Amino acid sequence: MSCHHGGVRRVLLFALLPAACAETPPQIAGCAVFPSDSAWNTPVDRLPIHPLSSLWIETIGAAKPLHPDFGSGLFNGGPIGIPFLVVPGTQPKIRVAFQYAAESDPGPYPIPLDAPIEGGAQSTGDRHAVALDRDNCVLYELFSAYPEQDGTWRAGSGAIFDLKSHRLRPATWTSADAAGLPIVPGLVRYDEIAAGEIRHAIRFTIRETRRAFVWPGRHFASSLTGEQYPPMGQRFRLKADFDLSGFHPENRVILRALQKYGIILADNGSDWFISGAPDERWVNERLRELRRVRGADFEAVDGTVWMRDPDSGQSHPPASSPQIVHAATFESGPLAPNMLVSIFPPEPAAAAFFGPGEAPLLFRSALQINTATPEDLAAGGTVRVSLRDGDRTVWEGDVGVVESAPGLFAAQNEDFQLNTESNPAAKGSIVVLYGTGAGRAGSHAVRIGGLAGEMIYAGPVLGLHPALTQLNVRAPAALGPGRHSVVWIAGRYAGPAGFVVWVR
Repeated sequence: MSCHHGGVRRVLLFALLPAACAETPPQIAGCAVFPSDSAWNTPVDRLPIHPLSSLWIETIGAAKPLHPDFGSGLFNGGPIGIPFLVVPGTQPKIRVAFQYAAESDPGPYPIPLDAPIEGGAQSTGDRHAVALDRDNCVLYELFSAYPEQDGTWRAGSGAIFDLKSHRLRPATWTSADAAGLPIVPGLVRYDEIAAGEIRHAIRFTIRETRRAFVWPGRHFASSLTGEQYPPMGQRFRLKADFDLSGFHPENRVILRALQKYGIILADNGSDWFISGAPDERWVNERLRELRRVRGADFEAVDGTVWMRDPDSGQSHPPASSPQIVHAATFESGPLAPNMLVSIFPPEPAAAAFFGPGEAPLLFRSALQINTATPEDLAAGGTVRVSLRDGDRTVWEGDVGVVESAPGLFAAQNEDFQLNTESNPAAKGSIVVLYGTGAGRAGSHAVRIGGLAGEMIYAGPVLGLHPALTQLNVRAPAALGPGRHSVVWIAGRYAGPAGFVVWVR
């Protein structure tokens, strides 16, 4: 997510300003998909690694590939992925007869009998049927759903979720998913790819799970008791140092989400299968590129340390954990040398230290410090970050360091006016980009709308902080009019695809 404060110079002089934006929850049809502090929507990139992480990775399969279980077109006559409908609040509700009625919400459910079914109408698989009431922001999900000739549904189990609430299923209850969790909040949707950012955890399956569940999971579906098998609800994340630079920009959106929000174990199935919604805009061959990711590239984390209440999905990071975010993207993650950052300490702090050296104060309030990392940070390891108030240490911990972490603040047209929807750039003209996080990158590239831009200049911004970078790029002449995602690649690392420029 990028914070824009009006004009280019005002954006770049962020050091004089407090942060003005915060994470917002993902949305579907105008409905927030659970509050922003839901377990689904809370970043896990700073959670501690679970003690059994290595054992679980080996059990699932360290050499096995990640598999995107979604795409375009049909497979065996059915959609590729888990489809869902968006319906109005006036959608007629239909009675459902449940096999597991004791653990199912009785309904009725506003899922029409001709709703798309996972795997297709002739499927013998999980046959999920799902509808989201857009007017009331309520989610209805069925497992093993079969339309009956009398105009009703027959299903194995079903669950209803108020997307405005943190309430979890009763402990030991299933849902339409084995872990007792909702399905839709964990699906990868193409609309998120087009927007350049996924802001939630992703549902995934493995073949063998333990007869146990951990928060926010509510149900198990296994007879195995060995600790080598992970429990339902267990959270994993892609390692922070996994190199995204060789992947297509659309896949990098997914991979960044795997690093920041991770994956939640939701059902028994094929190993390392992540779930998404079918969409004709998916390019299946492109998605197969994700199979280059292996199980060994993941690590299990202990999400239970953020549990506020075992019956609530609200995530409550401990007060001892600060937020250290990239000043341009407002994302947490590893640091780069000579990068502008904003720090939100758990309690008032007067100074920040990276290793033994005190960081320059560019802005400070009671609960925010804007500063820059040292130029001599060593990439590939960690740096000890200390937040202090006089002689008292407020917080101290290790943060990862990479050679670059590029992110963009703002863009200007050739006339040095801010690039906006109402003031787009001409195709083939020079666009001036401003960012931070170049670190020690020896090369720079910029892709606009998926096309390579011609690099005219990449270097410091005259008269401003040395951690700022200016990139003069000629917009590709082949670009069509409209909104185009911009990706800055500094050395081996690519920035988020959420930043956009407008072209006429």
